[in-house]
Amino acid sequence: MKRLWSRGLARHLLRHPADVVTLARAGWRLRRDGWLRHAPFLPLPDARYWDFRMATVNGSDVALSPASMVDAATWALAQPVGRRR
Repeated sequence: MKRLWSRGLARHLLRHPADVVTLARAGWRLRRDGWLRHAPFLPLPDARYWDFRMATVNGSDVALSPASMVDAATWALAQPVGRRR
């Protein structure tokens, strides 16, 4: 699971602190089921799912820019959420 953090993201978030909330909310939606029962005890997405999402949003192995990450998170939050099992 690579590319969770983009180069320049910290600098972008310092300049645009409201984007922290947007990225955190979108990241929370991507967490794997049962994340609290397995190490590491972090709400991270499943590695295969994350790689799939990065390939579908980006189309290559190039990391997203911070602005693109915020745009993708904003779009994801605008989509309806299905029921979680």
